[in-house]
Amino acid sequence: MYYLEVEGEKNLSGSVYINGAKNAALPIIALSILAKNDLKIQNLPDVADIHTLIKLLVNLGSDANFKGHTLDINTQNINSTKATYDIVRKMRASILVLGPLLARFKQCAVSLPGGCAIGARPIDLHLNALEKMGADIEIKEGYVVATAPNGLKGADIIFDKITVTGTENIVMAAALAKGKTKIINAAKEPEVVQICEILRDSGVEISGIGTSEIEIVGTDGECLEMPQISVIPDRIEAGTYLCVGAITGSVISVHNTNPKHLKAVLDKLGDMGVNFEISEDIIKVLPPKILSPCDIITTEFPGFPTDMQAQFMALACVADGVSTIDERLFENRFMHASELSRMGADIKLNGHLATITGGELKAADVMATDLRASSALVLAALVASGRSKIHRIYHLDRGYENLEGKLSNLGANIKRLSEQC
Repeated sequence: MYYLEVEGEKNLSGSVYINGAKNAALPIIALSILAKNDLKIQNLPDVADIHTLIKLLVNLGSDANFKGHTLDINTQNINSTKATYDIVRKMRASILVLGPLLARFKQCAVSLPGGCAIGARPIDLHLNALEKMGADIEIKEGYVVATAPNGLKGADIIFDKITVTGTENIVMAAALAKGKTKIINAAKEPEVVQICEILRDSGVEISGIGTSEIEIVGTDGECLEMPQISVIPDRIEAGTYLCVGAITGSVISVHNTNPKHLKAVLDKLGDMGVNFEISEDIIKVLPPKILSPCDIITTEFPGFPTDMQAQFMALACVADGVSTIDERLFENRFMHASELSRMGADIKLNGHLATITGGELKAADVMATDLRASSALVLAALVASGRSKIHRIYHLDRGYENLEGKLSNLGANIKRLSEQC
């Protein structure tokens, strides 16, 4: 077990380079189940969740070699369709293998998912959609057992609630189904768009990419010849480093970004007084001397992302005034508030609404409770007076590659140390 030790109130400067998006890479790795060729996936982030999903596919019989942000994978020799609890419990995104496995092999058993506790996030929407496509589904001993002896069939799927992983799962399943599938109320996140674009480039007839209505004409069980893939930049990692510049009052250039994916984040930082110089794939942060407060409502893309809510709460803790955050997507996603309060933050919670009065933060021992909460604690520690210790950073390692190294290169005094037994 490790923790981060951070000395606050340091002036930072320089450039930071953003990795590929974890939330795009995971469904792309699952998508490889539908490939009939050796597949090369580039610009993968070297983080724990990626290793977990690769291990899952290897356990199913795939050949995989992950080195230097590139994955060479061949899924043609998959000989098992059971995604076991030991792996799936570590990461909710493992449920993404359900659609591809069922579409290709007409049967599978996938353990009910685990992962960080930021809300229930039930998979009912996935299962109901697959049943409409002709699957028989049972829950047995903690596993989703799905069969479709005659293969999946196209159907009209109306999601009652926008679901990113649900949209990805059904898009992948529909790619090998028989006939046309229409998904209504589909997620529009950039990660969903990339999956659709890969399927289009693999010969699948697909329309409505980037909209709330997607139509896919399946191949009736024929696997796909997939092109080489490069994962899109991680908009959440990029947004986190933009917040590093804003909270520390530092001029930082964030490279390998897609500014179009960050519009909601940039707009909200602009409301707080932050300016930017933006080129094709570089965003330079020009922070104000004093941060203004802001009001945030989390929602689906292109709205403000829930995965940036915790980082903005850290910003609000040092803003000049009162900010509000309305968390509309997950019911348990304010767990970092109590840890920020240990550092002197003035945060009042009322259900899904947080009210934050800005002030000064002081160093403390704090504990990460989920992936994005851990990055918020790092942000707070960077500006707090004194030396903070952030424990349980295995949450951080699920989604941020070499965060302490990147921050050190910007001038931060941050160390990864081993917990004493």
